[in-house]
Amino acid sequence: MTTRVAAVDCGTNSIRLLVADVDPATGTLKDLDRRMRIVRLGQGVDRTGRLAPEALERTFAACREYAEVIREHGVPASRVRFVATSASRDAENRHDFVRGVVDLLGVEPEVITGDQEAALSFAGATRELAGRQDLLTPYLVVDIGGGSTEFVLGADAVTAARSVDIGCVRLTERHIVRDGGPVDPPTPATVAAMTADIDAALAEASRTVPMDRARTLVGLAGSVTTVAAVALALPAYDPVAIHHARISLAQVRTVTGRLLAATHAERAAIPVMHEGRVDVIGAGALVLLRIMEHTGADEVVVSEHDILDGIAFAAADGPAEKAL
Repeated sequence: MTTRVAAVDCGTNSIRLLVADVDPATGTLKDLDRRMRIVRLGQGVDRTGRLAPEALERTFAACREYAEVIREHGVPASRVRFVATSASRDAENRHDFVRGVVDLLGVEPEVITGDQEAALSFAGATRELAGRQDLLTPYLVVDIGGGSTEFVLGADAVTAARSVDIGCVRLTERHIVRDGGPVDPPTPATVAAMTADIDAALAEASRTVPMDRARTLVGLAGSVTTVAAVALALPAYDPVAIHHARISLAQVRTVTGRLLAATHAERAAIPVMHEGRVDVIGAGALVLLRIMEHTGADEVVVSEHDILDGIAFAAADGPAEKAL
């Protein structure tokens, strides 16, 4: 028996909606509406510790749109689950964000921990991989977000997880933006500084997650899917072609080098590039590359299904919890 649910994933860079019919017994999920808006909720959080008013307004505008979609599909409030991740965890004024979401959507957002985020990402990414003979377990699922990256190891269930504060927006704001504008393209010294930050975070994550045990690397979120789309030389972004594509280390290295050497205009001209990722994709690609080099992975299996799908499965299991 299917249950109609709505899942919202509000991260540092984007806010995404999935309305779906879910059958928890069979582990199947049928999309009714899946969409994304780049809102940069995490704008300046690393520097100020607060959510900027303009970032909140962009996010609330997306919430107004999503509320209408949820209403049109007849999803009851008890089956709407809104999860907020890195930026809202870090912000001093996160309660302004919570109140705004409640006013617009009628549900309280769950400002989840990194471990909770990791578990939802793992469930969304791996449920449909069960039984595949060509992919060995355990999986290492990496979810490269705007403010943080989650590492989750497991087969049928999570055995280890860790969230660390490296993400495409955070690294871009920390290293590439100078005097209100980006260093475009970043200098070799800037790339080296970003690499040092990433490697330090990988060392920290490895103390909790034994990455060397992984047999299959699964990559999630916009930085990974965009790198895959560039590697595949797609004429336009095509989630069907990207989903479960297997991208080699050599391809990731080539794409990362291209993105870090390109100007804003050159990155924006890439057919698959979302306008909201133009400034941050170089940092996101570098995170993926260093993960693959650190773990010795020959390839990454790219998944279009991620934390958003995990939230949808959780919404089908029961009503949302209250915000933290």
